[in-house]
Amino acid sequence: MIPSEKTRRRAVIVLQMLGIAIAYYASARLGLLREIEVEGSVVTPLWPPSGIALAALLYLGPRIWPGIALGALLTVISMSDGFTFWGLAVTAGSALAPLGSFLALRVVGFRTELDRLRDGLALVFLGALGGMLISATTGSGVQLLSGGLSASQFWPVWSAWWAGDAMGVLMVTPLLLVLRKARLPRTDDRWAETVALAVVTAVASTVATRSSLSMIYLLFPVLVWAALRFQLAGSAPCALLMSVMTIIAGTEGIGPFAGHSVLEVMLNLCVLNGCVALTALLLAAIVTEHNNIRHETELACEELAALVEELAPGPSTGRRPGGPPSDLR
Repeated sequence: MIPSEKTRRRAVIVLQMLGIAIAYYASARLGLLREIEVEGSVVTPLWPPSGIALAALLYLGPRIWPGIALGALLTVISMSDGFTFWGLAVTAGSALAPLGSFLALRVVGFRTELDRLRDGLALVFLGALGGMLISATTGSGVQLLSGGLSASQFWPVWSAWWAGDAMGVLMVTPLLLVLRKARLPRTDDRWAETVALAVVTAVASTVATRSSLSMIYLLFPVLVWAALRFQLAGSAPCALLMSVMTIIAGTEGIGPFAGHSVLEVMLNLCVLNGCVALTALLLAAIVTEHNNIRHETELACEELAALVEELAPGPSTGRRPGGPPSDLR
């Protein structure tokens, strides 16, 4: 029996949900490899599932939201002793946060191409900083109500939770969005510059995050280079690599993070990763928007030139107005 088109569509949606749930859970396990304990609660400086969830919603729409909820539920169960009411509340907050970000972005007309400055600003303030308030408030509030946190411990945990979720959106979502337009490089592409950028990014990230001379500022010229020359396709991977290297150094307490308390390390990681993400995202959006405007202006000039040439009078035929052709001897 041949399945109907409706049945096939449902099967595709179910497979998409399962794929998103698996990606959410797998990225959560990766994020927990660099967990930090703040006031007795486990948090991460970068929570990739939030970025994956928002990118999935932007790609496929709100219909795949149950897949995000399933991935969040599996993550909560794996981190606790079992399924509880409090775990269900944390799951709901983790799933509602990217959905809230998606709805806010849709209201303002967000475009996944990230080719306008307004799109970059919307992703930063609505998608990351705004939407992730839901998960941070829910998760910290659940721990407070269940007795796991005291009132004095609430705000440090809330801040760390919110920053980790927001960094996941700022670092992971742009990279996943740019992969949609990824293509195999042609032989005439800037291979040498691409390889040079990758090498310089790796070297600069290693030196900046592991040197005791506090040379973090080395990261930003490389980000500017990536954004100006390659836009989001270059700046997003560079920013993610820099963030990962910084988190590794911070959790190991080496380089510029040596001798600092956990809260100080967490604060420095949040500020640094936030600056890196903002620089990569907003500068790439500005350059892309400028290039698009220049391209549209060039096309308009070409169309205008063609129109002028079409309307201009042809070459003189020697005919006098109102009379026969003149003698052209």
